Amino acid sequence: MYPILRLIFQFVRHRNDPPLGPLDTHVSHHICWPWDLDLWRELNNGRTLTLYDMGRMPLAGRVGLIKALKEHRWGLTMAGASVRYRRRVRMFDRIEMRSRAVCWDDKFLYLEQSMRVRGEATSHILYRSAVTGKGGIVSPQTVMEALDLKMEAPEVPAWIKAWTEAEALRPWPPF
Repeated sequence: MYPILRLIFQFVRHRNDPPLGPLDTHVSHHICWPWDLDLWRELNNGRTLTLYDMGRMPLAGRVGLIKALKEHRWGLTMAGASVRYRRRVRMFDRIEMRSRAVCWDDKFLYLEQSMRVRGEATSHILYRSAVTGKGGIVSPQTVMEALDLKMEAPEVPAWIKAWTEAEALRPWPPF
């Protein structure tokens, strides 16, 4: 079941935080509860993705994206993700999560998030996200204009460019 109460808590917790710019970092804190564990008593990989939602949604609120989504009747979707797991997260570990947008191209916004326990990185995720409207994908430039931001798209880092190029080679539909 989706942890809606945890998400509401994050929105309440960060409701008075100052607004963020489109490339600023949102920092949030979470706890790995017993129901987040897998059979090996560590944070379940699926729950990891759900916890990343808990950092990404308040980030969207703080940059003004949620307000723009409501005003324009847009949606928000994930078009891809790449996760790197490096350290275990155990029951009752306190997690610091960092969430930020890195760049965008003509279709997608690229977001990265990381989790840390006791100052050590445990996982990192790269998301390709899209804003959607009645006509399909809304260009990030249109989204930036809706946010009253007059800025050029940041250069796409080489590691993100390599990932998008690799994804373009991946067969679709799958077997």
